[in-house]
Amino acid sequence: MSSRFGVLIVIYIAINLLTVGVIRGQEATEMPRPPHWTYEGEEGPQHWGDLAIDFALCSTGRAQSPIDISQPQAVNLADIAFDYQPTALNIFNNGHTVQVAYDAGSSMIYNETQYDLLQFHFHIPSEHTLNGEAFAMELHFVHRSADGDLAVVGVLLRESDAANKAYAPLFDNLPAEKGDPQPTELTIDANNLLPAERLYTTYSGSLTTPPCTQGVRWLVLQTPVEISHEQVEAFAQIFELNARPVQDQNNRDLLSDNG
Repeated sequence: MSSRFGVLIVIYIAINLLTVGVIRGQEATEMPRPPHWTYEGEEGPQHWGDLAIDFALCSTGRAQSPIDISQPQAVNLADIAFDYQPTALNIFNNGHTVQVAYDAGSSMIYNETQYDLLQFHFHIPSEHTLNGEAFAMELHFVHRSADGDLAVVGVLLRESDAANKAYAPLFDNLPAEKGDPQPTELTIDANNLLPAERLYTTYSGSLTTPPCTQGVRWLVLQTPVEISHEQVEAFAQIFELNARPVQDQNNRDLLSDNG
């Protein structure tokens, strides 16, 4: 009787050890969820750097974006060579903005380096300001080079009375709920979203959302694009605020193309 009892005890312990090992193995393989962040309150921009170690640059970085574009140094900069092709309207709500994933094959060349267009997305109001003035919205075209360097073209959007037809496919199809892009026959051409005049102001900054990675080349076009009040309101019905406040320039070079 005692020997049988001893065997049962050994089996019981072995089963429990095996179960604990399996659970720990599952815990080790589970990917941690990224911290939740927002644009207001305790998870807003003032606290991003405290939400996770990976977000530390949001608080400690000295080359952060956006900034106020004020008193740039006027120089003769090389033109940006845009080579944008039409794409399927791969539009979706990622929980922080409305974004379009751009089909492969579009790019720009800046300072003899090609940057492939990955996506574009919106902020309300504008993140960059011009001499302290914010615009209704801002559009960011995110690019990456073969070496993994990021370059973002910023387009300031000014509110006006007339609807912008080039932007209509976007504002007429804004997804209200978070989700993945849905199959569509609609297309969009990023060329038509840019202003005709493409002089720009440039500086070295960061992503404007966590983890606030630095080393991003910013190219903010000097000429705003006009969209209607109704188009702005269509976006505001989904995201009332999704803009990071301006950050200190910290003596960074701010160069403006004088044509």
